[in-house]
Amino acid sequence: MAEFETMTLMTDPRGVAHLTLNRPERHNALDATLIAELSHAAVRLAADSAVRVVVLTGAGNSFCAGGDIGWFRDTLALERAGRVAQSAELGRMLTTLAHLPKPLIGRIQGPAFGGGIGMITVCDVAIGAADARFGLTEVRLGLIPANISPHVIARIGTARARATMLSGALFDAAHAERIGLLDRVVPAADLDAAVEAVVAAHLEAAPGAVAATKRLIRDVAAMPPGDHVALTSERLADAWESPEGRAGIDAFLARRTPPWRSGA
Repeated sequence: MAEFETMTLMTDPRGVAHLTLNRPERHNALDATLIAELSHAAVRLAADSAVRVVVLTGAGNSFCAGGDIGWFRDTLALERAGRVAQSAELGRMLTTLAHLPKPLIGRIQGPAFGGGIGMITVCDVAIGAADARFGLTEVRLGLIPANISPHVIARIGTARARATMLSGALFDAAHAERIGLLDRVVPAADLDAAVEAVVAAHLEAAPGAVAATKRLIRDVAAMPPGDHVALTSERLADAWESPEGRAGIDAFLARRTPPWRSGA
């Protein structure tokens, strides 16, 4: 029996985990089960010291079509408290993925709409196929992109969020790259090679330092300008004093390969 109903999770010998939304017949749309399974997988990946990098993608032709129609119907049938609770599950799942203490690489092989855009924005790096299409389409259904909005705004900024959210108009991969939703766009045939290059680069970094840097970025972004000096000074001292920091500096001075790299 499969461990998950709506996704797959496999880790290769290098410690690269492949997290795949696996509802291709529903264009990998988000429902209660997929949201819960993604939350569970994110917690497990965070705790697994053998995992160095996580690649997030979708099975079939679509990355993620947003919220599933059946999930919408089920949510509408609830009382208000139930609808708020369902919405909160989606928000918590996105935040758990965003706070994953490993690099999260998005392999965006097909279209993404609504909540699917939210899934892209929690990735640290997102590589997209040139023929993919995108849209923050909630307003066209009379809804709002509520749970995904903190992550979308953090990734593309307030002005570009307005330009994409308020009309719900679709846009292509080239525009997604221009506004910062995607970091790179490549022909579909080159997608796996482009993702692998990003993965290989991240495997050169010390895992503990990566986790600390992700936390640092989040903390600094949340602070008022001018309040960063004390925090960043303390964090760098922590890094210098960590086992990884000592090993990295020793390796640099001795011109050796640090222990977390494959050539060590």
